[in-house]
Amino acid sequence: MTEISINPKLHPSWLDVLSEEFQKPYFYDLKRFLLSEKQKGKIIYPPGPLMFSALNLTPFDKVKVVILGQDPYHGPNQAHGLSFSVKFPTPIPPSLANIFLEMQNDLQCVPVTNGDLTPWALEGVLLLNAVLSVEANKAGSHRNRGWEKFTDSIIATLSQKRDFLVFVLWGRDAIQKKALIDSNKHLILQAPHPSPLSAYRGFFGSRPFSSINQALGSRGLNKINWGLDALRN
Repeated sequence: MTEISINPKLHPSWLDVLSEEFQKPYFYDLKRFLLSEKQKGKIIYPPGPLMFSALNLTPFDKVKVVILGQDPYHGPNQAHGLSFSVKFPTPIPPSLANIFLEMQNDLQCVPVTNGDLTPWALEGVLLLNAVLSVEANKAGSHRNRGWEKFTDSIIATLSQKRDFLVFVLWGRDAIQKKALIDSNKHLILQAPHPSPLSAYRGFFGSRPFSSINQALGSRGLNKINWGLDALRN
């Protein structure tokens, strides 16, 4: 079994709802592509065991919020399977720095110095990229290989089978996923991407964190504890 084998170590709650996806031709093609790239000696991020971190850290029935990203970071020691997240002590990338700045202004919290969003995932925030792998130093290199079909299925399944969720769509690519979400059941929050190229076009001031907690609280659901550094040692 190679380290990029697809189905083995996925959380049972996700295996239950996604089992049919693993049998579809596109998924076999995706697996063959990943294995071929690995056999060619190419470096792929995140490492195979971490590709499904978002699903493994946030079981299907525990999801409260979905934050959609695009594809993983393509530099060393960055991607670890959660959208926008980087493991400490990796420097915080610009988009994540803007997310933290908006969080600080929205919630009046202390500045965040650790880019690892694992505590959010454990709180029920599914940090899902549209594409779950990338070749080192080649942004977007694994797009249109099948990942989008898989993650679209995740979004559609959550929309269909779960009750109220909050879907956070930042940027054009994420906003296009609205068609997969039942807006009569779920709350959709959208804004420009937090990238430095677009954050000043409406991401700053959108107050997503307080909006999420207000929506969860109004339905009697536990709010998300967004305080990252406070949750660590």
